[in-house]
Amino acid sequence: MTVLAVIPARGGSKGVPAKNLARVGGVPLVVRAVRACRASREVTDVVVSTDDPAIADAARAAGAEVVTRPAAIAGDTATSEAAVAHAMDAFEAVRARAVDVVLLVQCTSPFLTAADVDGVAAAITAGGADTALTVAPTHGFVWREAGAAEAGATEAGSAKTADGYGVNHDKAHRPRRQDRPREYLETGAAYAMRADGFRAAGHRFFGRTQLVVTDPARVLEIDEPQDLARARALAPLLDPAALPAYGDVDAVVLDFDGTQTDDRVLIDSDGREMVAVHRGDGLGVAALRRAGLALLVLSTERNPVVAARANKLGVPVLHGIDRKDAALKQWCDEHGVAPERVLYVGNDVNDLPCFDLVGWPVAVASAHDAVRAAARAVTATPGGEGAIREIAGWLLGPGLHAPSPVPTFHPHNTAYI
Repeated sequence: MTVLAVIPARGGSKGVPAKNLARVGGVPLVVRAVRACRASREVTDVVVSTDDPAIADAARAAGAEVVTRPAAIAGDTATSEAAVAHAMDAFEAVRARAVDVVLLVQCTSPFLTAADVDGVAAAITAGGADTALTVAPTHGFVWREAGAAEAGATEAGSAKTADGYGVNHDKAHRPRRQDRPREYLETGAAYAMRADGFRAAGHRFFGRTQLVVTDPARVLEIDEPQDLARARALAPLLDPAALPAYGDVDAVVLDFDGTQTDDRVLIDSDGREMVAVHRGDGLGVAALRRAGLALLVLSTERNPVVAARANKLGVPVLHGIDRKDAALKQWCDEHGVAPERVLYVGNDVNDLPCFDLVGWPVAVASAHDAVRAAARAVTATPGGEGAIREIAGWLLGPGLHAPSPVPTFHPHNTAYI
């Protein structure tokens, strides 16, 4: 049986520009959706439908297939059903096998889980339903404001007043929660349909519809910038703790000020600058080098102390860089490093463009709030106090022992081995 998950992810978004690539918990929204589907036991194939090359690249890197969405169904008025139908047809044409169950999975629900995806799919494959959707229990009293003609709204000067009335309750009678009928809120996260019934009906609800109840604490749809801010604040609480392991990365790129230092500068009477570094960080860097990982120090500061520290560590350095993300992309291209296999450590907002580029954006404990929110992992140690040593421990274990045998990382320049 073929169970196809389709993730619509067009490039245009008015409420949140480039929304589907926005990071929550350090991971782009489209990648979060792909990972939830790939972790599902029910889903056999995952397709991202997009008109945006950057979204396509991110989706492929996460393990999804990509269907290029035509402009005719990629505008503001295009429906998700149109994207699903097109993606299903394209998939069947390439794979030469029929889709039995099709899922619509939304990028805008960042806390979707594999269990949610399994739930809606199993409702069709094992439960005998025709359609299914994720819902969350709700006990809210819903109100609606009556229109002027409907409720006799009156004008007071230029201000209008209208009667409010209860949609799911009688406003003159407020029963206890346990005495009210159980109600559910559509989460907008995941839907499943029999493929043949979906083609015939042309929409996501037909026949018998099964409700798949999910945790209301995880219900959040990102439509506006404030929704994205809330999701980033909730990610440390709702996402499972995830730290990178040695097999997850090929390169470690380090910011300098505020990451390898505490972000303070001492200036003597001759105007010379001095900073303090942590010996434990040097030990961690040496261990990472022995483990065969590529290393780079990348800094906006053109300061002799940056080059001196990098030289002592035996690590290549690029400093005095205005566009750190452009420099990092070029370095990755030149040395055959896939950006999604890079761990980048930063502390301030000028590191955020690099965070958007790499697979493992990491913030030190003392980082700016915006940087911590965008990180995939955050150290327990502040910058300049051993944060790099902590990261080396994540990758190599507390004893900093390189795996045996150590794989040799050899980009085009052997100086990086």
